[in-house]
Amino acid sequence: MDNPDKLRRFEQTVLPHLDAAHNLARWLTKSAPDAEDVTQEAMLRAFRFFDGFRGSEARPWLLQIVRNTFYSWREQNHRLEQSFSVEEEAVEIADDRPTPPELHQQDLDARLLRETLATLPDDFREVLTLRELEDCSYKEIAAIMNIPMGTVMSRLARARQQLERLLRQRIAGVQP
Repeated sequence: MDNPDKLRRFEQTVLPHLDAAHNLARWLTKSAPDAEDVTQEAMLRAFRFFDGFRGSEARPWLLQIVRNTFYSWREQNHRLEQSFSVEEEAVEIADDRPTPPELHQQDLDARLLRETLATLPDDFREVLTLRELEDCSYKEIAAIMNIPMGTVMSRLARARQQLERLLRQRIAGVQP
């Protein structure tokens, strides 16, 4: 049994990044239930190897574990990719509330972006998720993905270009 001090340090250091871990797993797996499985397994791995954590940045360390867990999970499951399940998102209403048609358009835009992002190859979707959704630095992404920083920059540029191209095609009604 692990000591209570390890559990306390783990809770203080790693648990604040649980949402980021789940978000990355969600984008990688394209499925809420699978993301929960990957996140749970990643957290177990993180706890198991927490004694070996020597860095000052727990977030990139945890996200790298999530990424590695996802690839192990995918290899073990050999499933056909399931369609990305889209959950309703809460809309925060400000003082200058959007009109119902504006809200509807925002929802359509967000759904289009999510669905298009989900069609990107894993490497592109992963780097975009880490940079744009998780706000990781290039250095953190390089560490998480275990690739050179130049590769991060070029992959991110190509991912953005492909996402833009696919969005333009979908908006124009052209199937890629």
